[in-house]
Amino acid sequence: MIEIRSSTLTNEEFNRGVFATRNIAKHELIHEAPVIPYPNEEHVFIEQTRLADYAFEYGENHTAFVLGYGMMFNHSYKPNANYKINFTNHTFDFYAYTDIKAGEEIFINYNGVVDNNDPLWFNE
Repeated sequence: MIEIRSSTLTNEEFNRGVFATRNIAKHELIHEAPVIPYPNEEHVFIEQTRLADYAFEYGENHTAFVLGYGMMFNHSYKPNANYKINFTNHTFDFYAYTDIKAGEEIFINYNGVVDNNDPLWFNE
């Protein structure tokens, strides 16, 4: 259903993104990504690395690395996908927010809400 390919966003060496390999219907589950959570106090160490840009908030007291394809989705303020945190299963569940055609790159809003247009931390 999905694969990693070079993204069209930039022409950086490691510019990759998640792409649909078939048509995906609106609201369809795209990917269940397991997480590795850690206490927020430990994030000061992660902030010293490039991995800080790939960490997700995971509840009030934790941050997490999202495995599988989870950390590979690129950002858009007009995303075609969204995610929900599934604390019971310790996964981030990615869903199609719109119909997605085969070959399209799949985007999420890094602010966690589809219509949140707040500036992103790495642009400040």
